[in-house]
Amino acid sequence: MKKTFVADLQAGNLLENEPFLLQDAITRQTKDGRAYLLGNLRDKSGQVNFIYWDVPEYILRWAHPGRIVLITGRTNNYKESLQITVTDLNECLNPDLAVFLPTSSRPREAMLAELKDIVGLLVEPWRALVEQLLLADAAFLHQFSIAPAARKMHHAYLGGLLEHSLSMANLAHTLAEHYPHVNRDLLVTGALLHDMGKAIEYDVAQGFAFSDDGRLVGHIVRAVVMIEQAAVRLDDLSETDLRQLIHLVTSHHGTLEWGSPTTPKTLEAILLHQLDLLDSRVQGYFDHLNDDVSQNDWTVKASPMFGTELRYPHTFPRPSLSESDNAAHE
Repeated sequence: MKKTFVADLQAGNLLENEPFLLQDAITRQTKDGRAYLLGNLRDKSGQVNFIYWDVPEYILRWAHPGRIVLITGRTNNYKESLQITVTDLNECLNPDLAVFLPTSSRPREAMLAELKDIVGLLVEPWRALVEQLLLADAAFLHQFSIAPAARKMHHAYLGGLLEHSLSMANLAHTLAEHYPHVNRDLLVTGALLHDMGKAIEYDVAQGFAFSDDGRLVGHIVRAVVMIEQAAVRLDDLSETDLRQLIHLVTSHHGTLEWGSPTTPKTLEAILLHQLDLLDSRVQGYFDHLNDDVSQNDWTVKASPMFGTELRYPHTFPRPSLSESDNAAHE
């Protein structure tokens, strides 16, 4: 049973067989050829860096990202951040993943109800297509509703994909009102479907690790295949509309360097890419604040997304110094 969470850690804490999710791990060597592990551990309250010197070879064979591990070691301050110096690492059997994986602050049922409302506003054939892809298969809808939108950076929590998709769909409605000549139903459909392949790309049971399909196919190609198969079954979407939607999905990353097979070439594709960029960046900002432990106006650590320290909004809820001190002594 887990006793200590990342949010509770302070320099000097001793840990003995404390379970954490091994989020990232890189094997490196010292100058004299000794192996060590460097990476991140996490639970639902946050993440912390770790280092494991002189790691035994047998541990390197099984200690891969996505595993729940039992950590023995000591916390210390390193470059203004907490770090765990690990002295032993063991496998954790039959863990409760909900303890280790962060979860959207929005209730899942409320988001699913919002999804159905948004789909209900679409005109045909868009409504039928989205219902076929997202709502008709209960097993896939469950995967879609619990998947993260990313492994790190933004919406990297259970329900993150659904939360991100809903946010973009709502913003799509706003932009369709603001800009002329936008095909609202195409844009909203693109917002709901552009990342749906991530429900298959990530393996939640392995702590947001990439699935084999994610490694070999990827979420963009997977979404295109799913959309084309659904379009054939429905036989109600014109070739022109299908091509427009496929373009939105394949170009939503914006550039070839960011993984898009093509770049945005239509009004809706340009808007969808900017919506994706906006929503991921804003949530990435808040996610970094939530993971930080600063008691000042600026975060302790630089954001990996923005490459700099971030300033807190004056309205952002944080415990005061006195509250933190009290919690440390309870």
